[in-house]
Amino acid sequence: MHDPNPLQPPAGPDELARALGAVGYLPSRPLSVALYLALELGRPLLLEGPAGVGKTELARAGAQALGRELIRLQCYEGLDESRALFAWDYPKQILFTQLLREAVAGELAGARGLAEAADRLGDGASVFYGERFLVPRPILRALRSEAPSLLLVDEVDRADPEFEAFLLEVLADYQVTIPELGTVRARHAPLVVLTSNGARDMSDALRRRCLHAFVDYPEPSRELAILRRRLPGLDEALASALVAFVQRLRALDLRKAPSVGETLDWARALATLGARHLDPALVADTLGALVKFEEDRAKVEGKLTKLLEGPPKGA
Repeated sequence: MHDPNPLQPPAGPDELARALGAVGYLPSRPLSVALYLALELGRPLLLEGPAGVGKTELARAGAQALGRELIRLQCYEGLDESRALFAWDYPKQILFTQLLREAVAGELAGARGLAEAADRLGDGASVFYGERFLVPRPILRALRSEAPSLLLVDEVDRADPEFEAFLLEVLADYQVTIPELGTVRARHAPLVVLTSNGARDMSDALRRRCLHAFVDYPEPSRELAILRRRLPGLDEALASALVAFVQRLRALDLRKAPSVGETLDWARALATLGARHLDPALVADTLGALVKFEEDRAKVEGKLTKLLEGPPKGA
C-alpha cells in the first residue's frame, strides 16, 4: 500500500535513515546518503551487489518511507518495450471494430476501389490507437502517475543490452516516445532505483545517468541488528552465534553465499525447533535453510567444527 498523499521529503540522510528504520530497513550510512541524493538531485540510483543483500528491499522500504507508490519492473532475458512501456489492447480493438461495423460500412458506402476506401478510413483508424485502447506497463505508469512514485527496475542486468539502450531516454529525461501518441513526459519525475546482481556489466551510458551504490553483505553488528529488528523474541546468545556462523560461511568459496533473507529463514527455523545454542547436529539438520546447492552443503558439513568456533572480528 502507498500513501496517496506523499510525505514531505526528508531533511537529510539521517532523517531518511530514521524513516527507513521505522519501516523495518536498517541502511548503512552510504546507502542512506545515496538514496537521499538520488531523491534530491532527481537522478536514478543504480544499486549493485550480490543477490540477497537487500537491494530490492531498500526500494520497497524507500517507497513506504516516502509515502510513494512502488511500481516494479522485473527484468528478464527477452524483455522488450511492450512489456515495460505499453501495449495495445488488441481484443478490445477487435471488439470495437465489430461493434462499429455498421458505422464503418456507412463510411465506405459509394467508395470506388480500395484506395478510396483506405483514404476514407485513414483518419478514423487512428481512434483505435488512442488512450482507450492503451495498456500502460510499469514505466509508463510511473511517468503518468498522478503523484510521485518510486520506479524499481529490478535485476536490470538480466535484460538484454538492447533493452538497456531503451532505458536511456527514460533515465535521462523522464520521458518516452510512443509513435502513435508522441512524447510522453513525466507528470512527476519518479524516483528510479535500478538493481543489478552483476550478471553482466552495465554500459557506460547507463552508469553516467545514475548515481551508484554498492550493497554488500552487512557487517556482523548490522546483521545482528537486522535480526533483532525482524525477530525480536530470538534468544540473544543464539542470535549472536548464528550471525557469527553465517559470516564465517560467507568467507568460504561457495556457489551461493547465504543472503540476509536466508539468515532470517535459518533463525526462524532454529526458533521453531526451540534451539538455544548451535551444535554440529542441529546445524547439519537445518543447513537447507542456508545453503541451496549440494556441493555447498558437502563443503560446509566438512568444516562444521571450525565454523562453529568463536565469532568473527567485529561481531
